[in-house]
Amino acid sequence: MTAVMSQPSGSSEAIAPQPFKSKWASRYRGAVVSDLDPPAALSLNPSDPIGLALQEAFEREYTHLTIVDGTTRALLGYISIPHLQQQIESGRAKPEDEIRTAMTSFQRKGRKYTAITPDTPLEELEAFFEGAHHGGQKQDFAVVTDDRRRFVLGVATAADLEEFVKRRPE
Repeated sequence: MTAVMSQPSGSSEAIAPQPFKSKWASRYRGAVVSDLDPPAALSLNPSDPIGLALQEAFEREYTHLTIVDGTTRALLGYISIPHLQQQIESGRAKPEDEIRTAMTSFQRKGRKYTAITPDTPLEELEAFFEGAHHGGQKQDFAVVTDDRRRFVLGVATAADLEEFVKRRPE
């Protein structure tokens, strides 16, 4: 977890970093990512057309699709359907273009990868969404993988977590 040390003006004492505090911890009660019941991942290849991504996402009501290498199945990145729609509306992308022209590639070098598995506690997933693992940069979704990070199992979104909390009594 990354925390920023700051000093109040006129003082030489550092303020201790504050650990992430879950706003919904009392409702999780030991729940893990698999309790969200995330739908199975739909992964496409970089060479697939953008139109296919839109069609598949709309049929399943997905907001994000993972992009994998067609041969090795290695996770390469993702495509955000709302962002893709904006690109098409603005003329920056066309349905016949390859997904690789519009996808967001994962940065593997120099960055710590946060593994989210079916057994990840929801407090940790919430911290991930709130940016506790990324220097305060909030995340919209998490790719759920197996323990060895070899297979994409699903995608969990911040909205999925909020819906789970709404269904749980206090």
